[in-house]
Amino acid sequence: MRKNIVAGNWKMNKTLQEGIELAKELNEVLSADKPNCDVVICTPFIHLACVTPVVNKEIIGVGAENCADKASGAYTGEVSAAMVASTGAQYVILGHSERRAYYHETVEILDEKVKLALANGLKPIFCIGEVLEEREQGKQNEVVKAQLASVFSLNEGEFGNIVLAYEPVWAIGTGKTATPEQAQEMHAYIRSLVAERYCKAVADNTSILYGGSCKPSNAKELFANPDVDGGLIGGASLKAADFKGIIDAFK
Repeated sequence: MRKNIVAGNWKMNKTLQEGIELAKELNEVLSADKPNCDVVICTPFIHLACVTPVVNKEIIGVGAENCADKASGAYTGEVSAAMVASTGAQYVILGHSERRAYYHETVEILDEKVKLALANGLKPIFCIGEVLEEREQGKQNEVVKAQLASVFSLNEGEFGNIVLAYEPVWAIGTGKTATPEQAQEMHAYIRSLVAERYCKAVADNTSILYGGSCKPSNAKELFANPDVDGGLIGGASLKAADFKGIIDAFK
């Protein structure tokens, strides 16, 4: 059975000290009131080694927001999948719309990142989604299908370690949210593509998260959809109360 997951993406926020405090606070509130879903926090690289030991790994998984497309070597400023794994982190966000837009990550680059993440025992949270112009032109299905090429090159066993996250780029940090109907329609389409590429059993076991201005006030309605298995949360993951409010949508 696929898992329900709420994953926080801190992005480029929080000093090291603030990040440790937030992780401790989340650990405390979730230990006192156990979640009814898997919870993951994806932090900036600099936080990973300090945050991993302060959370109860039975309750909170830790992940990075990215990793390099090379295994090691003369790549100043890059952080490899092996380095991420060495901190005790279990997840890594790959293909986020901001990485695609600002750092020009292509299907080929993401192919390498996904393979290196898997080779180092990390679970990729692989992001796909269209920008406003593509949505307005009715090209969202075409765009999402092309972006899935980076994970559809995997064999069935490898793909079993992938979590997908649909992010309508037009709904990130804009305050706009896809309607529950729009979210369900796209998640069902993505699941149909997984079934087509592998089989129905693989599709039924794949967690597909929604990422796009999900907050405590709309999480329950979004997560009630049969093909929405949780959320990849940006801004609302930076406050323990807001993040817990979203996690509690599964209660």
